[in-house]
Amino acid sequence: MKTIRPGWIVALLLSSQLGAFAQAAPQKAHAKKASATAPSFAFEPLDNWKAAVLAGDKAALTGFYMTSPPAKAKTPQGETLDPAEEPAFWSSLKAGGLERLDIKVLEVKTLQPGVMSLVLRIEADIKTSAGENSSIISASQVWVQKLGDWKIIATQRGDLVAKQLRRLPEPAKPNIQLYPPPEEAQAEISSALAAAAKDHKRVLLVFGGNWCYDCHVLDATFRSKAFAPLVNANYHVLHINVGNYDVNLDLAKKYEIPLEKGVPSLAILDPDGTLVVSQKKGEFESTVRIGPEDVVEFLKKWKPQRGS
Repeated sequence: MKTIRPGWIVALLLSSQLGAFAQAAPQKAHAKKASATAPSFAFEPLDNWKAAVLAGDKAALTGFYMTSPPAKAKTPQGETLDPAEEPAFWSSLKAGGLERLDIKVLEVKTLQPGVMSLVLRIEADIKTSAGENSSIISASQVWVQKLGDWKIIATQRGDLVAKQLRRLPEPAKPNIQLYPPPEEAQAEISSALAAAAKDHKRVLLVFGGNWCYDCHVLDATFRSKAFAPLVNANYHVLHINVGNYDVNLDLAKKYEIPLEKGVPSLAILDPDGTLVVSQKKGEFESTVRIGPEDVVEFLKKWKPQRGS
């Protein structure tokens, strides 16, 4: 399943109409480091929105969406300014048998003071007369702080689709800072190559973005107990941020990564910067299609050949 990228709603935020509604500084929305590698995200309005969805409370949900100007929504059926559209959809899940809702925040961006976009993977367990099923809704939201309250000014969501099973580890809470700012990529590559020259490893570049759930799954796999020893013994792993496929295009070209095939996509470098191999057919683009054996094969095949 493709993750909804925030391009449409981010473009909306570039319009001048929102500036007047944003306050000088957001409150109660922060990413704090829970560990050295996995920052967590706390945002009370999203928690309250989730509670209203679980309760099927249409009136409460309506209160989360801006009415003047009306919140814009992009659904599988098209774009709408109907303020009842999103509250009606989300409240209907409870009547349809919703029992559990797990919201995974993939990406957080502060677009301007008091304006924040979220990319979400929403997992819903629904019980019907035919039995229980797990579904996924891919969504994005833009929140604006107005007079002390956070309101949703724009949303985008996909269809409710069946959750596909993966054989690779999935993150309980995705690292919203997995991919650093795009402008840091070249300096990080240079630093990793220098380190690789000292410890005789190779540099593994993972092109993608924080909005990409498959990128988070691959990272969870690399960090898992079964894979970490193989990865750490042979590679310096770097995450190259491609934005909405609109940044670091020069690096993708240099390392022969066809971004039109999707991400995550991998390239491996020798310590001198020579390209060893790159994925050209979107081999790891879907972590539904691949399994542990595919990742192990790739990592072992391209690990450095050290002398005995």
